[in-house]
Amino acid sequence: MLIVDMQGNATALSNPEAPHDEPKKFTFDFSYWSFDGCQKQDNGYMVPDPAHVNGAKYCDQRQVFKDLGNGVMENAWKGFNCSLFAYGQTGSGKSYSVVGYGVNKGIVPMFCEDLFNKINEQNGKGDTQYEVSFSMLEIYNENVRDLLNPGGSKKSGLPVRQHPKMGFYAEGLKEVVVNSYIMIEKKMEEGTANRTIAATNMNATSSRAHTIVSIKFVQKYKNPAGKETAKTSIINLVDLAGSERADSTGATGDRLKEGAAINLSLSSLGNVIAALADNSQGKGTRVPYRDSVLTKLLMNALGGNSRTIMVAAISPADINFEETLSTLRYADRAKQIKCKAVVNEDPTEKLITDLKAENERLKKMLESGDISKKGAALTQNPDDDDDDDDDNDAKAGLSDAEREAIRAKLEAEMQAAVKENERQMEEMKRQYEEKLKQAQDETHTTRSLLSETNEKAKKTPHLYNLNIDPLLTGQVKYLLQGNGIKKIGKKKDDKTPDIGLLGPGIYDDHAAISMEGGKFFIEKLTADARVLLNGAPVMKKTEMAHNDRLVIATISYFVFCIPSKASGADPEITFDMAQQEIAKSSGITLDGTNKSKDELLLQQDLIEVMADIEEANSISEELDKKMKFELVLVSPEARGLHTGRTEAFIRVTNFESNLEWLWDKMTFISRKEKMEEIYDDIHEGEKTAWLTPLNDPFYESPDAAVLVGTTAVYLKSVAYLLPFKEQLQIVDYKGENIGYIAVELVPCNAAGKPFDKQDSVDVNIPSKELSGKDLQFLVKIANIRGLPRRFEDIHCQYKVYMEDEYTKTEKIMGTNNPDFNHSQLFSYKPCTMQQVDYFLNKPILIQIWGEQKHPPTTSTKGMNTRELIASERQAKGQVSTVNSNTKVVDPEKIKLQNSLDLITKRMHRLETRVEYFKDLVDTAEKNDVPWVSFGVLKKLSKANSEDDLIECIKKMNKEKQKAIPKSSVCTIL
Repeated sequence: MLIVDMQGNATALSNPEAPHDEPKKFTFDFSYWSFDGCQKQDNGYMVPDPAHVNGAKYCDQRQVFKDLGNGVMENAWKGFNCSLFAYGQTGSGKSYSVVGYGVNKGIVPMFCEDLFNKINEQNGKGDTQYEVSFSMLEIYNENVRDLLNPGGSKKSGLPVRQHPKMGFYAEGLKEVVVNSYIMIEKKMEEGTANRTIAATNMNATSSRAHTIVSIKFVQKYKNPAGKETAKTSIINLVDLAGSERADSTGATGDRLKEGAAINLSLSSLGNVIAALADNSQGKGTRVPYRDSVLTKLLMNALGGNSRTIMVAAISPADINFEETLSTLRYADRAKQIKCKAVVNEDPTEKLITDLKAENERLKKMLESGDISKKGAALTQNPDDDDDDDDDNDAKAGLSDAEREAIRAKLEAEMQAAVKENERQMEEMKRQYEEKLKQAQDETHTTRSLLSETNEKAKKTPHLYNLNIDPLLTGQVKYLLQGNGIKKIGKKKDDKTPDIGLLGPGIYDDHAAISMEGGKFFIEKLTADARVLLNGAPVMKKTEMAHNDRLVIATISYFVFCIPSKASGADPEITFDMAQQEIAKSSGITLDGTNKSKDELLLQQDLIEVMADIEEANSISEELDKKMKFELVLVSPEARGLHTGRTEAFIRVTNFESNLEWLWDKMTFISRKEKMEEIYDDIHEGEKTAWLTPLNDPFYESPDAAVLVGTTAVYLKSVAYLLPFKEQLQIVDYKGENIGYIAVELVPCNAAGKPFDKQDSVDVNIPSKELSGKDLQFLVKIANIRGLPRRFEDIHCQYKVYMEDEYTKTEKIMGTNNPDFNHSQLFSYKPCTMQQVDYFLNKPILIQIWGEQKHPPTTSTKGMNTRELIASERQAKGQVSTVNSNTKVVDPEKIKLQNSLDLITKRMHRLETRVEYFKDLVDTAEKNDVPWVSFGVLKKLSKANSEDDLIECIKKMNKEKQKAIPKSSVCTIL
């Protein structure tokens, strides 16, 4: 269902759960519609379709550039720093807006092309000299990678330093001088190719990384005083990671939330934007730039010397309502920020003089050793108002070791500042032609290798990579030339197969592609190797066809291409297509026809998490962690929740202890990212001595409490003031009965005491008879019986109505059959209609928590992790799924049974009263009682016992002696 509408600069968002509510409205400088209303020209460019109902509001790429890119261009020529952010959910169109696709170029390529067109127009009209340089970096897991110089450790990346004038910068980032749009285009292709190789090796998909393209535009000329002057503009074009990661760390409160670096960057960016928005309204809020690498590098762009644009890309689909609303609120907050841009114009001679003087000060400080406070002041940017600086060693409580660490850090910052100043002075002295020639030579060398491969791939059968980001798909190609066998295996320094890959689960001799009689075949070379063809496991030598999808191990996705068989009718092969066919092969139905929003969201979760589970198991196997990860589907009832949807969870099993835990999806993804980091460290030869139980993503405390199961206690009997006492089933996350819990619901009088037989209480229509009156009842939990023996130290917790805190029983230690004798009084004075409705229709969801017994011995039988997982997989498919979301214990059936029990109790009460009426009538006839008063009948209608009946008969007999009154009519006659 479509939930977004745009009119002019206004964006309206409808809640699919409340379609009749007024849509939420947001106003921005521009609101661009691109969902429909377009048509494709012969060259592939998308333009408005005048015949479509939304054709008038469709916005093409040129219009976006006219509105946004031209403003960036004008500011760059004036000497202002400029920044453009693209923020939003993965797949919503961030990269399309910034970079574009094919002939539908985005803001970055159109800006670069327009910049050089204007430079060419200005050349020869005066003495001004124009210099343009280009850099491209990626931030992944808080590490900065230079995409134009990809060598170096993946672990450490480029260090981020602080300069007194530049602010934060990536030390050693390569800047390449360019003289044409074509040269920038080649450099962007080179950076994208390097990014793809890294993503293939590390599984660092674009949705989890931030990319920053920086263009430095310098105009050199002589001012009226005859001094050579430089007007400089730095243009940052930022494609942020998918915003659905922004809230994932805070979702569970797990101990690894600090380590989820991707989430750290986006949440830090949100905190910075919120603080800057507050400050724009006059508040003195600290701006936490230093909380992440991303916010450090973008300090000027966010709140300093820059004119900044944010592009917020949103999804119009109903299943993405929450994320779309979050993005719109994010952008609405960001538009309040006020930047302080200034023209960057200084005489070149003055710039060099200032740099020299600054270097002298820094060198003297280093030589003297007094670098604590003065050094911090020299290296800190004046615009950095983050008062959380960790360079103040005067803070109370710091040890000598901590002070030494701070001093060493400051010394490194100062040395880096000296080095950067010297580099800038050297660059200013170098002639433009010299820098340009060096860049052109490097570009030619790199491009010749890429061009040669791409040209051959036009005629030669080959494999090309698939990536979740379409821009990274097809960037890596492996040519399959000639007859014979092409081996696929682990890439090593000393020995690399024909197709060398990196990543968990890849064997030295993993698979082979052979050509026989003009046909291509794929086969495994190692029995345990994971090879999938079109989603299905390859068990024997299998023929491949054009456009077949091939998955090697867990993170390497490819398409087999035979150029001679390619045609315009070929379907577009995407990463999602490959994921879906793997899911289908594993038994997950992916037909979206007639599916609810919740079912579609669950399907999306399953596709996303399945590959991650395979990778986590592969890393566990290679590192022999004795841990196994399996997919489970858990209903909201099984989680002890009244509302929500069935969600994908991961069951984690420790082979050595036989203990198991459930992780929600976000906890698992955060930990899996840490697993990747550890895996990369080990395979790069890095030491992992820093790894402890506190930061080991595989570790879970054996003493951690786990949710054993839940029980639904329906409250309908309370609404009728009838007692309830039952042994109820305890249901685990698989929907299976694992024990019984003894529960009572006891209506009480005003004094909080249970009603006895003498209390006259009767409710037939709760909405009329209970609303507006006081209600008290007790919740009693006597005991639990029959829980699996592996659980002990049991306690229960539950909420009634809209309580904020859980009511908890005592924890009973050392047994799986605890006696609680728990009793809690609940009072509602008076009871509202909403509460009556709750009692009639909703249950108390009792959560049963416990700890797992620690077994005295391990049960691995001398096998390693790979052998243990293989022995358990059997025929479960590629991803072991513990349950199928089929509820063995049906909560609806329990609810109906509860209602039936209540009806039976009420019928019994009514039948008993009917018998009482018969007894009263029989007694009246026997004793010749001519009439019965209304008072006796009213009391009898509420009789709860034979004592009540006897009392009514006595009262009737007393009234027997009274004369029957004569009517006035009879008297007249």
